[in-house]
Amino acid sequence: MMNGKVKLDAHGEALLQQYRELLPTLEQLSKEAYELLRRALHEQGIYITAMEHRVKTEKSLAGKLELKGAKYKSIDDITDLVGLRVITFYTDEVDKVAAIAKRVFDIDWQESVDKRKLHQLDSFGYNSLHYICRLKSGGPRFELQMRTALQHVWSTIEHDTGYKGDVKIPREYLRQFSRLAGMMELIDDEFSRLRIVLTDYRRQTLALVKSGQLDDVPLSRDTFRSYLELHPFDRLNKRIAAVNQAEIWPVSMMSYLPVLESFGLESLGDVQRFIDENSDDAHQLALSGLAITDLDILSSNTALQYLCLVYVLKHDGGRDGLKSLYDLINGESDANAIVADMMMEQAKTLPFMIKLNKVTKQY
Repeated sequence: MMNGKVKLDAHGEALLQQYRELLPTLEQLSKEAYELLRRALHEQGIYITAMEHRVKTEKSLAGKLELKGAKYKSIDDITDLVGLRVITFYTDEVDKVAAIAKRVFDIDWQESVDKRKLHQLDSFGYNSLHYICRLKSGGPRFELQMRTALQHVWSTIEHDTGYKGDVKIPREYLRQFSRLAGMMELIDDEFSRLRIVLTDYRRQTLALVKSGQLDDVPLSRDTFRSYLELHPFDRLNKRIAAVNQAEIWPVSMMSYLPVLESFGLESLGDVQRFIDENSDDAHQLALSGLAITDLDILSSNTALQYLCLVYVLKHDGGRDGLKSLYDLINGESDANAIVADMMMEQAKTLPFMIKLNKVTKQY
């Protein structure tokens, strides 16, 4: 290349002309291959971070032919005129994408290469899995690169810094690149390992929930969501709804998790005991208010709300405790103080409150 212009011999010019004639086919191939793989990944539920496709530009091809055009007999020998790239979050997902690609395309195994197995310390960004593919209906070959997001970022950094460029890099900088490459590869592997561990933990936890071994399950967002699938509040909801023959409207109960945690509940066993110990009193409290109304629709969190109200009252939370509870559930508001006063008035004649007041007076 002189003065930025590519100088090709007659063979190189002939290859470039073949490329020009083939260009419409390449553009159609790029779109078709992309769509086939995208649809297959979606159908298999494989979530990826990015997917790209491109046709090599004439300028890029000319530069390649200037350097090593003699190795190609015809344009069909150049396998990266069309390129697809799939970027995943985790290393094990690269293998899942590859398994799907093998079903969608015909793979040229002699030309394909798994650069992850080369084990070069300074080549983390190039540790992609490269398949040379062809549509099952035939046509030109194309390249499919599969790599993780961290590998893709590292490759971009290497390119941006000129690490793989023509200028020789001092050994001290090469050593820094090598160290960072090793660290990035370790991080990539550890993220995948951690995901596997957490997936296994969730499965084990779900199994414990389904088997009723609730004391062995810590209370968390994931475990509480699994617990709700057992419909633990349905019985109390139906008892409350029976007063007005009300319909129960499903809503999320996840917003109550911080409330249960604030009560000091640490396991799903604690939550179950919280339900068992307070259900009758929560039923009484609900009836004291609903019996004088004609409400015919109740949200599915009604039982849980009354359980929480009873818990606060039983633990001497009083008006301030009820106000804090409403603030936590509905967001802070002066109106919550009014609702708390109404609930105190509503609850004071109930048996569990009378009993609590007697115990309090004794001390």
